Amino acid sequence: MLPIPDRAHDNRRRGVLLMVGAALCWSLGGILVRKVAIPDPWEIVFWRSFFMSLFVAAVLGASHGAATIGRIRAVGIGGLVSGLMFATMFFCYILSLSRTTVANVAALSAIAPFLVAIFGWLFLAERIALRTWLAILAAVAGVVLMFAEGMDSGQVAGNLLALGIPLGFTVNVYVLRRMHARVDMIPAVMIAGILSAAIALPLAWPLTPTLPDIGIFMLLGFVQLGLGCVLMTRATRYLSSGEIGLYALLEHVLAPIWAWIGVGERPQDLALAGGVIVIIALAANEWLDLRAARSVAALKK
Repeated sequence: MLPIPDRAHDNRRRGVLLMVGAALCWSLGGILVRKVAIPDPWEIVFWRSFFMSLFVAAVLGASHGAATIGRIRAVGIGGLVSGLMFATMFFCYILSLSRTTVANVAALSAIAPFLVAIFGWLFLAERIALRTWLAILAAVAGVVLMFAEGMDSGQVAGNLLALGIPLGFTVNVYVLRRMHARVDMIPAVMIAGILSAAIALPLAWPLTPTLPDIGIFMLLGFVQLGLGCVLMTRATRYLSSGEIGLYALLEHVLAPIWAWIGVGERPQDLALAGGVIVIIALAANEWLDLRAARSVAALKK
């Protein structure tokens, strides 16, 4: 009979499931944004952030009741920095898509696992297992392969904006990993929504949403962005920085699948091959971790 993994492994598995759920939510962004009739990226940012703020406020109220205000205050400067990084990612994602190709945005975003792993190693003294480094390398290669046919030089401004996504993600993971052991960092997600909505509103005015657009924006705010960011924030309790970045790449595999299902856009064979590489890298990382956990449990007996 195989030994039972210890509690640390169970917590890690919980973190993996949370990150898979976050990537699943985030991957809906492309197909939902395409269904919005509004062309103005600033208005899209505003509505998505507005509804995300409502969602997270409701989550906090249901979880903490009268103590909600105290929980928000407890995040302090770190929560403001995390919220600012979330907001930076929101803006960079939407604005870069209007100035460069989807492939360029995806490829530049894919460097995030390397950045967060290096930050975790340098500033949080996190030991990154060799299997995780190899999985990150393989998964990033898979993402680049997925979008290789659509990559070009693009516009410099769009590519620079796209670089803001992995940079914001890296700083955010560092802050969340550093603080999450002491305070609940979910309020940082609400702070991000308020900040980005407040910045976008003057640039988006006058607002011109149709009733169908409002429904889509609610899905974007509640599920795609709000729930996704809440799950990712929870996951930082259980996973190393490198693994958070690694499992976030699953978003790039799932997004083309939704486009295939939703609007009949079948990915190119090269994209399918890249997606398979990412899945194999994630599965191999989990399998090797399970073997290591069972070996440790056997030695303890």
